[in-house]
Amino acid sequence: VSSLEGASKKRVLELTAEFIADESQMDSEDVYQGLIDRERLGSTGIGYGVAIPHCRLSCLNDDETRGYLIQLNQGIDFDAIDGQPVELLFVLLVPESTNQVHLNLLAQLADCFSNDQFRHDLQMATDASELYAIASQAFKTAAA
Repeated sequence: VSSLEGASKKRVLELTAEFIADESQMDSEDVYQGLIDRERLGSTGIGYGVAIPHCRLSCLNDDETRGYLIQLNQGIDFDAIDGQPVELLFVLLVPESTNQVHLNLLAQLADCFSNDQFRHDLQMATDASELYAIASQAFKTAAA
């Protein structure tokens, strides 16, 4: 998703859940509640203007994992570890039964987002297809 608007972490997560529900068979309230419950445990803002909101959902099949890369119109306070506003989100949704796979994916994502060039390229992307192309290439490289 390119250019999601929202003035607060809560509003961004609400809009994200609505977008995900529109793109899938998931209920927006289930997605939102999962994300906000996880966020209450501690911020998913990893620094560098990036957050990785994530949660486990019972509505996903055991072999179903979903990721959504979202570029925000403006930086928002996400209680990130470096105190910087967040401009990029990678929302990770995994089945409720997932454990180690979930943790491995989070580690791979954090590694990708620690790369200055990758973050810069994402921030300069002008539309969703460009975001997808940049992210796909980086994730393929990281998985290799």
